[in-house]
Amino acid sequence: MHPFRQFIETYVPLPEADWARIEVCIDRHEVAKSTLILSEGTVCRHLYFLESGLLRFFILKDGEEVTKYFTDVPYVFTSQKSFTTQQPAKESIDTLEASVLWRMTYTDAFALLSLESWSTFIRLLIQEVQQYTEEILEALQTETAENRYRNLLSSQPALVRRVPLKHLASYLGIAQQSLSRIRRKIW
Repeated sequence: MHPFRQFIETYVPLPEADWARIEVCIDRHEVAKSTLILSEGTVCRHLYFLESGLLRFFILKDGEEVTKYFTDVPYVFTSQKSFTTQQPAKESIDTLEASVLWRMTYTDAFALLSLESWSTFIRLLIQEVQQYTEEILEALQTETAENRYRNLLSSQPALVRRVPLKHLASYLGIAQQSLSRIRRKIW
């Protein structure tokens, strides 16, 4: 079974006819490590499915890259605001590992909303992303960096091992040296 179809079916049943319409709208891309998929200031024109690899979303603040979050497999991603409004993105997306992406255009993604299965899938996905975003914001406001690191280590240990220390520290909102101290304290 196609990995994107398998992913969609974790959210909603997908009739064969609907999958046939979706499948013709996606194309496969192999992307090297450290490839910028989206640059701040450009319009995001695609919805993506990450089959393999690891991504980082980041913004520039005072000339420094600040990691917003990571996307691991399997998952759908885009710069949500830029993609939806077709306005320039305020964030960038790069690959932390060589990745396999399936890409769908803005036009196709919105045309497929006429399919009940696709519409339901997108709605459920947006709700999930909103919930995840709220959890990140709440943790930033209520938890120490050490507790956020412990929670990440407990919930996603493989991710912690794969992400370079500088990006992990940026995601936690602390200096790399502070993260090194936290790691030594925990281990």
